[in-house]
Amino acid sequence: MSVNDDLTSVQRCVDELSRSVDRLEQRLGSGGLEMRRVRADADHLRESLALLREAAPRLSQQRSPELVTISDTPYDITLWTDSDDEGLGARDRHAP
Repeated sequence: MSVNDDLTSVQRCVDELSRSVDRLEQRLGSGGLEMRRVRADADHLRESLALLREAAPRLSQQRSPELVTISDTPYDITLWTDSDDEGLGARDRHAP
């Protein structure tokens, strides 16, 4: 399935949700806090989907970052000769 097909499918579901909320609102009235919240959430979902539809071509064109291969060979131990062992202090010093 393409991104456009998925967006169309989601749009159909949001449209059906909106119709269901309309029917519920007719039965329960639109004055209650709960119904207003459901209506606002459904409208917000519709707006979010519209924003996603606008951004989809740009988002689908973004490529994933290039992978960098890290070798399994051990690092040269001389790279750490001047550093302290983390949490243990320097090799030639003692803890107080």
